[in-house]
Amino acid sequence: MSRKVEEHPVLIAQTGPLKGQRFVLDRALVIGREASCDVTIPDRQVSRYHARVSPSGIAIILEDLGSKNGTHRNGESISGTVELKDGDVVQIALIQSFIFLTSDATLPLTEELTRPGRLKLDTRSRGVWVNDQSIEPPLSALQFHVLNVLFENSGQVVDRPKLVSEAWGDDEAIGVSDEALDALLRRLRERIAAVDPTHNYIVTVRGHGVRLDNPPSG
Repeated sequence: MSRKVEEHPVLIAQTGPLKGQRFVLDRALVIGREASCDVTIPDRQVSRYHARVSPSGIAIILEDLGSKNGTHRNGESISGTVELKDGDVVQIALIQSFIFLTSDATLPLTEELTRPGRLKLDTRSRGVWVNDQSIEPPLSALQFHVLNVLFENSGQVVDRPKLVSEAWGDDEAIGVSDEALDALLRRLRERIAAVDPTHNYIVTVRGHGVRLDNPPSG
């Protein structure tokens, strides 16, 4: 009679010194610079004891331990504790990111990551890469939603009402001004340009909308 293999939630290191390493969350793990930590990140941006990830019943809890440079979940700084959800991105200072998965299974290569183009994104982890370099810290939820709409319609002009609706949701979209969308697009361009300043990926087509110009990689 075969024994059922117990699966545990995991953290998988994405960018940073620990890239590619997997940490099983079958117990509480302390993340920090100290060699005595369960997950050691040898970088001065990381506090000696930076954060803790702990099983709590059926939930997994992320806690900042008073770090100097902060702990983020999906681009938002946390204080105290938060519950992690499948696909959340955990950022330790500005040096190391992890994706949280609820089962100890291999992270699949999603369709978005296999599409041609310099810019790639992954809706599961909300990660964005330009020329194989990750945008860190992760984009805000609004920035990612807008970029994802443009990515799904690469090369095609997306009108402004659709962008607003997708980013803010139908209920909140009514009160969003053109200036608010322009500010979001400007910040998004800045985040991408910080990784690749050689190309304008987000193109405004006056009188029509916005499109993503995603040139071939290589």
